[in-house]
Amino acid sequence: MQLPNLLKTHPFLQKLQWVTDPVGYMEKAAQQYPDIFTAKIIGFGDTVIFVNHPQAIQEILTNDRKKFIAVGDANRIVEALIGERSLFLMEGIPHKQKRQLVMPAFHGDRMRAYGQQICSLCTKVFSQLPLDQPFLARNLTQEITLQVILQVVLGLNEEEKLQQLKYLLPQMLDLFRSPMTSSLFFFSFLQKDLGAWSPWGKFLRDRQQIDKLIYAEIAERRQQLDPERIDILSMLISAQDDIGQSMTDQELRDQLMTLMLAGYETTATALAWGLYWIHQKPLVREKLLQELDTLGDSPDPMSIYRLPYLTAVCNESLRIHPVLMFSFARVVQEPVELLGYPLEPGTVMLPNIYLTHQREDLYPQPKEFQPERFVERQFSPYEFLPFGGGVRRCIGEALALFQMKLVLATVLSRYHLALVDRRPEQPQRRGFTLAPSSGVKMVITGRRRARQESLVNMTTTLVS
Repeated sequence: MQLPNLLKTHPFLQKLQWVTDPVGYMEKAAQQYPDIFTAKIIGFGDTVIFVNHPQAIQEILTNDRKKFIAVGDANRIVEALIGERSLFLMEGIPHKQKRQLVMPAFHGDRMRAYGQQICSLCTKVFSQLPLDQPFLARNLTQEITLQVILQVVLGLNEEEKLQQLKYLLPQMLDLFRSPMTSSLFFFSFLQKDLGAWSPWGKFLRDRQQIDKLIYAEIAERRQQLDPERIDILSMLISAQDDIGQSMTDQELRDQLMTLMLAGYETTATALAWGLYWIHQKPLVREKLLQELDTLGDSPDPMSIYRLPYLTAVCNESLRIHPVLMFSFARVVQEPVELLGYPLEPGTVMLPNIYLTHQREDLYPQPKEFQPERFVERQFSPYEFLPFGGGVRRCIGEALALFQMKLVLATVLSRYHLALVDRRPEQPQRRGFTLAPSSGVKMVITGRRRARQESLVNMTTTLVS
């Protein structure tokens, strides 16, 4: 079989660049082959085909489970973090059944109930910051999203357990905060437990401590079922499938780890990028503040969620710097043709989110932050896909967007912030994600009074 647009670089050099500089690797390849190319990178078997064309991505995602499936060694790379019973690693009927059990937690009345909690947690974290003292936005947004995950997802109110997990989860994930340490996932020979001081050994011990706390919480919650609780763990414990079966302890643990790790790390990074771009572009900030001020001093969370320009700003942040570089890898199940190229069963396909979002034919001047793109045009789910697509579309998308909008609105409405360093922030590998390399250093320069600023803006507009 002739693979489409096979990159000529030596496989070892490809693997090295993929781990250390994934953005540079992808952009260089896309300059030659903007629609589809074949790479040899670690973590997905010997060979993987990057797909960057919306039509081809649609073909892959809408034929999921027929011509393509999202299981196999290609996606096992995340198993060490989330567990073998995670929704991420299921396929077919089991995947569909478990997804139906989890979905209700992210829609309707439950989302409304989470809204005020998210705003309060954000306010609490920011209120502890002194004026004129630099801080890293990525660290602060991680603190907010971690608290949201622990209280909204796990429903933890007991201070001791809350503090233990607040310490252990970041400690475990910070091990993979750089491209160098992220290589532990991509090179299996580095995954050796050489004791507590070895990187992989430390990861395993941190994970063991987290598991102990989660299983203890599951056992306690099963003994004290409370129908009034609205957290996601309580809902999952009570949920039953079509034949009346509930999730096992391991299934609960793996779903919780999936929701916690995917929900808190990715949302924290998306928020940091959002704060960066809003304060990098003063006109965007001013337009956003004018929209927020129309809601008054105590806006309803659902009113914030529906704001059109805020939505456009969040979408553009997720477009220009998608946290995830690609959707779940798919494996060809039967001979197919894609963009004119014949593909054999067993071929691994990678729908590429980052490169699709950088296409000049979809997004003119793709390196420019322009929220108006999402005001003037509606993009298809195969042109704009920060949360993946098909039956593997991120199940926590609604909560992530809800949280992103509420946190940005709360911070902008209450504080004047400024970037400490005006140099462009660059994306860098952080585990499986792309995060701002410098963490977005910012400072609070003052507290804001929405109504007064709104009057000043109106006066300025009238005078001009």
